[in-house]
Amino acid sequence: MSFLLWHGLRDSVRRYPDRPAVQWRSERLTYRELDEISNAIAATLTAHGIGRGHRVGLYTPKSHKSIAAMLGISKAGAAYVPVDPHAPALRASYILGDCAVSAVVASGERLTALHEHQSALTTLKLAFVTDDAAVATPPWKIRPWSTLTPTADGEWPAGVETDPAYLLYTSGSTGKPKGVIITHRNALTFIDWGVETFAIGAEDRLSNHAPFHFDLSVFDVYVALVSGACVVMVPDQVAMFPGALAKWINDERISVWYSVPSALVRMLLHGQLDRWEYQQLRTVLFAGEVFPQKYLRDVMRVLAKAEFYNLYGPTETNVCTYYQVPRDLDADATSIPIGKACANQEVFAVDTDGRLTGVGDEGELLVRGGTVMAGYWGLPEKTSQVLVRNHLQAAFDDRVYRTGDIVRLADDGNYYFVGRRDHMVKSRGYRIELGEIEQALHQHEKVKEAAVVPIPDEEIGARLQAFVAPADGHVLSPDELNAFCLTRLPVYMVPEAFHVRSELPKTSTGKTDRQALLASLTQGARV
Repeated sequence: MSFLLWHGLRDSVRRYPDRPAVQWRSERLTYRELDEISNAIAATLTAHGIGRGHRVGLYTPKSHKSIAAMLGISKAGAAYVPVDPHAPALRASYILGDCAVSAVVASGERLTALHEHQSALTTLKLAFVTDDAAVATPPWKIRPWSTLTPTADGEWPAGVETDPAYLLYTSGSTGKPKGVIITHRNALTFIDWGVETFAIGAEDRLSNHAPFHFDLSVFDVYVALVSGACVVMVPDQVAMFPGALAKWINDERISVWYSVPSALVRMLLHGQLDRWEYQQLRTVLFAGEVFPQKYLRDVMRVLAKAEFYNLYGPTETNVCTYYQVPRDLDADATSIPIGKACANQEVFAVDTDGRLTGVGDEGELLVRGGTVMAGYWGLPEKTSQVLVRNHLQAAFDDRVYRTGDIVRLADDGNYYFVGRRDHMVKSRGYRIELGEIEQALHQHEKVKEAAVVPIPDEEIGARLQAFVAPADGHVLSPDELNAFCLTRLPVYMVPEAFHVRSELPKTSTGKTDRQALLASLTQGARV
């Protein structure tokens, strides 16, 4: 019986020891090899007193080593915390310090960068270095990856399904990212649903397109490992070029593809998607943003042998609804449903008075069930705002998650996404709080005012544009602002353009007039 995340590996090792588990470029690990190297990581952590109740960071480029590290951390009983490997060290050190990591798995370059922010990492005592790059001497014990000795032996601490398995940090409205706590039960409920729903088997080859700090990657890695399948990781230099990515899917004989819609749209528009046969591709999953219908129809036409599914769910719930897209998609349809609840979950919508909505009515989507997060790390007040008592159940204390998404119920029982309740937007599949970008801009000593507005875009969801007014007597350039943001924000949160204005327009109540800023972009006017 699997009730901890690494148990899926344990069971697959018994059934498929010599089958490929992970492929990264030309590197391949069998299930036995993956098990043995993760044992070495777990043993090293345990020897340093790191286990249940601890967190271990991942700040390294994606590779087969990353997956081995995640499993080794899980075996030791700790929770892993993946950080965007391209995030500036300032942001990475904040995340790792916020959840008080005891160890970190990092490349030499990134570990050296963290050294400059060691004051934020007071609990860090051990660092695994994943490459041969030189490392500035830090106050932490260094363990080169090359010194790990794979072993078939190991006894790991007993855990329970409600222990944290990993933390995923998402954009926060206060200007600081917040850590979503996902337990083993949360993750496995989602994983088991994925295995059963999409009939994943040992012969499958699942792509891994999403980075590990993005929740889409959980499906790729663990659904494959539970099933004895192979997870094939998309190299960064392939993912950047639509034509190379389309060819890669064909050449690697991918059978299950999962990504944000914009990745598929880019291959359609710029990657000659129709050039290849994709003989093995049977299932295409997409999530994270709205898929423009005109592009979805064309992608389905090209990938004619595959079944398509729209998956929906914020990081806090994993995937909570899904919808199989019919081949005879209505040519007049402007959107497709986010669907119905996944197994062991319930979704429903309520109006502003907390009453259940009926067919055709709009309301906020609420989620309850096995996949809903334990809470936000170190933010009990924020947690209590979104994990609320289910007032529709008076007999016991039942908790539901408020998604902040407005949906509409159709007469066939499917839900349609309408929009957000707040100022959060989606860009390239990432959920972004505009306030966090504005907070970063306000940290610049020359910035007096800052506002970020999203421009709807069919390819990536939203393109971010920043408006900045400099402090009196100062001059700012877009290049300076861009460089500043890159030291504080991950690349996907950095606005595509910076517009410097002497003043930002105001509403009658004195607030920044975002509609006027948006109009200045769409109409070409100056404000």
